[in-house]
Amino acid sequence: MGNDDCVDPLTIDHSGDLVATDITMPQLGESIAEGTVVKWLVPVGGVIEKDQSLLEVETEKVALEIPSPATGLLSEIIVQAGETVPVGTLLARIESTPPSQVINRVGGTVVRPMNPAPEGEDHHSPAVRQLAKEQGVDLSQVTGTGVGGRVTKKDVQDFITQSGAPTTGAPSSGEQSMGEAILPFTQMRRTIADRMVRSRQMSAHVTTFFEADFSGIVKFREGRSLTYLPFVIRAVTRAIREVPVVNSAWGEQGIIVKKDIHVGVATALEDGLLVPVVRHADRKGLTQLAKEVADLAERAKSKKLSPEEVQGGTFTITNHGGFGSLFSTPIIHQPQIAILGVGAIQKRAMVMNNDAIAIRPMGYLSLSFDHRVIDGATADQFMSKVKGYLEQSQWEHIL
Repeated sequence: MGNDDCVDPLTIDHSGDLVATDITMPQLGESIAEGTVVKWLVPVGGVIEKDQSLLEVETEKVALEIPSPATGLLSEIIVQAGETVPVGTLLARIESTPPSQVINRVGGTVVRPMNPAPEGEDHHSPAVRQLAKEQGVDLSQVTGTGVGGRVTKKDVQDFITQSGAPTTGAPSSGEQSMGEAILPFTQMRRTIADRMVRSRQMSAHVTTFFEADFSGIVKFREGRSLTYLPFVIRAVTRAIREVPVVNSAWGEQGIIVKKDIHVGVATALEDGLLVPVVRHADRKGLTQLAKEVADLAERAKSKKLSPEEVQGGTFTITNHGGFGSLFSTPIIHQPQIAILGVGAIQKRAMVMNNDAIAIRPMGYLSLSFDHRVIDGATADQFMSKVKGYLEQSQWEHIL
């Protein structure tokens, strides 16, 4: 669903006076009802060009930058950073001189003549009033730094800090307590927390562990700029073809086996986690997979993903080994029924079939699966095939 879904018809202004482009919270996905303003990238009074990044918005599915629909002056910010509001809520206004013709429709915006705000209007947003109520702050005592003296959440938080925040716990041995700091939840963190708890409550989580020899892959990677992840994706998609029930979801009428293989790749961000999706991963070679995974990860970190790029996954891979982790028990990404964790590849002494000791690059694989849908035997059968493909594939044929 594009941003145009939340746009009202635009009015025509022939006066030549300044008009305001209303920036509203766009509809970023079919099921998205609200979004959080993470931060404004242009200050009030700043000049902005059309298509220049204006603000960062975060929803339960994606974090991304919203471009400006017009060139002009950011005259007013109504929803401050950190506030969560419903889709369609007025966020800010940009002043610009209209053309002599009809002003174009722009996703998430409405252009209309600029009207000054009525005097005496309450400029305190719901989030500011709620924070003040929770902390017992009299807003009349807070100096506002927003447009027209508007009190922002930061103003309230600064007021609390300057007034002396209470500390908890009694100091020991006469030493002064350092107190504590509260890190406000972001929309993404709240969503992750809710989904993790909900997944554990919904699915009968079980994790099985396998170990794979990456010697063939290490040798094949020599002279090629390929990470281990494309090889794992290829092995997973080939195993899914043989054990298709792993690529399924729990449904009210039965188990829904997905015919398409769309692999989600967990991507760590500074403040959370996103799972962009490689669509039809089974149809792509190593080089294409590597390019697509790198592109999705880069755009996830720079908040350039579209909502559609984090939806529709049928199986998820999390590469926790990138941080040195050996084992994990990953939580299933609902409504999928399985997720594969890939540990760090490390050289270890292994006992070979002839009882000889050899140093091999080894990695642990962990599959968390929903025991409601598949049993341990099926999960282990799938993992045996993943292990086999990683160790025995002729990679030259699937570059």
